[in-house]
This record gives sequence, C-alpha cells and structure tokens, in this order.
Amino acid sequence: MFLSVFDVFKIGVGPSSSHTMGPMSAANRFLDLLLSNEWPRPSSNVHVASIKVSLHGSLAHTGIGHGTGRAVILGLMGERPDSVDPDRMDAIIEEVERTGHITPPGHPAYQFQPKTDLIFDKKVPLPGHANGMSFSAFDKDDRLLVKRIYYSVGGGFVVTDTELEQMRADKKKASSGERIPFPFATAKQMLDMAERSGLSIAQMKRANEETRMSSEELDAGLDRIWAAMNSCIDRGLKVEGIMPGGLKVRRRARAIHDKLQEEWRSNRINPLLANDWLSVYAMAVNEENAAGGRVVTAPTNGAAGVIPATIRYYQHFHEDWDQDGIRNYLLTAAAVGGIIKHNASISGAEVGCQGEVGSAAAMAAAGLAAVMGATPEQIENAAEIALEHHLGMTCDPVAGLVQVPCIERNALGAVKAVTAASLAIKGDGQHFVPLDACIETMRQTGYDMSEKYKETSTGGLAVNVVEC
Repeated sequence: MFLSVFDVFKIGVGPSSSHTMGPMSAANRFLDLLLSNEWPRPSSNVHVASIKVSLHGSLAHTGIGHGTGRAVILGLMGERPDSVDPDRMDAIIEEVERTGHITPPGHPAYQFQPKTDLIFDKKVPLPGHANGMSFSAFDKDDRLLVKRIYYSVGGGFVVTDTELEQMRADKKKASSGERIPFPFATAKQMLDMAERSGLSIAQMKRANEETRMSSEELDAGLDRIWAAMNSCIDRGLKVEGIMPGGLKVRRRARAIHDKLQEEWRSNRINPLLANDWLSVYAMAVNEENAAGGRVVTAPTNGAAGVIPATIRYYQHFHEDWDQDGIRNYLLTAAAVGGIIKHNASISGAEVGCQGEVGSAAAMAAAGLAAVMGATPEQIENAAEIALEHHLGMTCDPVAGLVQVPCIERNALGAVKAVTAASLAIKGDGQHFVPLDACIETMRQTGYDMSEKYKETSTGGLAVNVVEC
C-alpha cells in the first residue's frame, strides 16, 4: 500500500477539500474526458454543446455553505485547486452567470446556466460514497453524449465510480500493485518493518517516496508544502473582519495573537502559554480556510490547522528544530495518514469529524513525537492516543459552513496532538490499544453513525444553534 506524502498534503483553496477541491478536480477531469477518445462519439459531426452537473448526498446538503457550486464552475472554466487565484474567483463566477457559458482553455464555449444546469439533489444519493456528483454533456439537440459519475472521497481525492470499485477490490487484496521497499498497510506492519530494517518511520517513508523521485525533489516538495502551511498561518494572523457565509463569525486569530505577543514581551507568567500559541496558529489556518484562502489539505481542509499549528509549536518551543526535522515530521505524519485512509476514512461525510480532525491529530502526534526523538513504538502510541480521544466526533457544521465548530475544533485537535506526543514519549511504547484497533473502531463508528452527523448539517450543532 502506497500513498504519497504529496497525496496526503495538497496545496489548494478553502473551505473544504472534499466539497471544494474535489468537485473542482472532478470538473477538470470531465473537461479532459471531453477532449479525449475515451467516450464513443455518434459521428464526427456531433459536438458537445452544453454541460449539466448534479450534486448528491453531503455535497447537495452542505454544498452551498462549502462553496461546492462555485468550485464546479471554476473547475469547468479550467481552474485547478493548486493554481487558482483566490482574488479572481468571484470575477470568474460572475462571468459564467452573466454569459451562460463556460469557456475553458482549449475547448469551445459550452452552454452552462448555473441556476438550471447545476442541481443540488438532496433526495437521491449516489451509491458509492456520500460525496457523489454527476457530469453530463449534451449536443445542440439536448441529446446525452457522455455522462460520468465522480466521488470526492476526502482530502481532495476524486475517483470515478469504476475507480472506486477497483480501489475497494485492491483494498481487499491488500495490494496496489506498486513495488516499494516498505509496503506497510497497517501500523503493525509498519512497526515490524521498522524493527527488521532498523530504520525510522520517516526513513522508510522516504525510501518509498524515492522510488518515484530523487531525494532533492522530495525535499523541495516537502519544503514547498511547509512554506504554504507557514504562509497560511502568517496570513491568518494578520487579517481581521467577518468571515463570509452569513453567520457573521468574526476572525479572532489576530486579536489573540496580539495579546500573546504582549504577554511574551512582558514576561508575564502564563501556564497555558503553549496551548494558547497552538490554538491561535490552528485558528489562523482555519479562518483562512473558511474565507476561501490558500491552504494545504492535512489531511483535509476542514482539519488543515492541526498539523501546521504543531509544526509551528515545534519551531516556537524546541530550540533544536531544523528543516530536516520538519521534513521528517511531514513524512511520519503522512505514513500514519496513509494507514488511516487505507483502512478507514478521512472524509467527514463518510465517518464524521473523527475522520478529519481525529486523523489530523493522530498524524500530528506521530510527526511531533518523531522529531522529539521517539521510537517507532512511541510514535505509534502517540498516534493512537490522539485518535482514540476523537472517536465518535460528529461533523455538524452550522449552516454548512466550515466555521462553527470547525475552527475551534482544530485548535483543540492540536492541543490533543501535543499532549498525546508528550504522553507517549514518557512511556516505553507499550500500550493497551493498538493503533490498528483504534483505526478499525473509527471505521466502525463512522459506519454506525447517523447520516445527520456526517457533514449534512441536519443534526447536532447545525440544528441547535439559531442562525442570526
């Protein structure tokens, strides 16, 4: 089983990896399909004239608050999550709404009226996953030419219905067909391979990555990921005002940061200082995410603040930090994230927020423990502690926006991650609940969880908080 560190950490835009980045990427894939020879054309004289899209399941229920419709339009205009300019997005949307056409580069203009051709279908879920969407192309006589179903399976990953079936078949066979030196699919396999090889988790992950790229390319990519995370924190600490969406939630990170800076300069005793810095870093990221800014999935946008906050904590409170430490942190975190995604889910629409913030906290705890000198067994223990204490966490965003309770939830996830790493390092790595058992429990809990609590905004805080 191999999931690259650059699959786990992807640069994109907010507010949601599954509801924004995923649908944008699905639209990109559909455009690529239209230019390919992978669908049968009735004749050479028949051409695509119009496109229609329908969103299903969680995408339909919370798509407006998550910006899913906007993401589809941007994707159909050829914009991609890692390169779209957040400052131009509104103008692009307005152009499509005004003209009733999409004009992606390399394509003819296609008819597309967002009000009628983009449907939020809350009644009919698609069978493969809670985040389903259907893209259809028609000729000038409105005859269907080609249709594709895509699923946004969390963290910005997008697959077709047939690819999803193949993924599940491969998972049952426990084989991806790709040859790597350390093909661990479970935490137990990871620990066994570490013991036999004498390598750290980060070293094994690095060896796997270097089957695809050089060491220099890997380091440059890891540095680019951290630079994007770090920039997101810095932007979030500078901006004030009201976040979009109608809840009138005010950004708080800058004001909290200013107070912490004042305390830092005055040398006043604050026994909660580390927790306060962790919280403000995480909140800065998730306020940027809620505003549609540039973020890094870690492993999702809704949980994007936990890992950057704990890396910044590592820089802030550990004098021996260095760039290699940050790289090893990211490699270790990605190894744990890959195991969680392979054996359970990182999608809030599939298993609730335990799969988003819970997974992020487990990854962060593992990464932080690694750079603090933990053994592989202590790292596995740290990840288990962090994930265990997120089990059962629902995904119930108020008004379908990634704001309440998501922003503060990242802050608390970061605090739990640091606590878990500290507890694990003070032990010898032996513990009662294996990480694999915790991951399986998370999967089962998500399966049993009511759909009301899985990113549909039909239960929990979403229906018990008055919108005003």
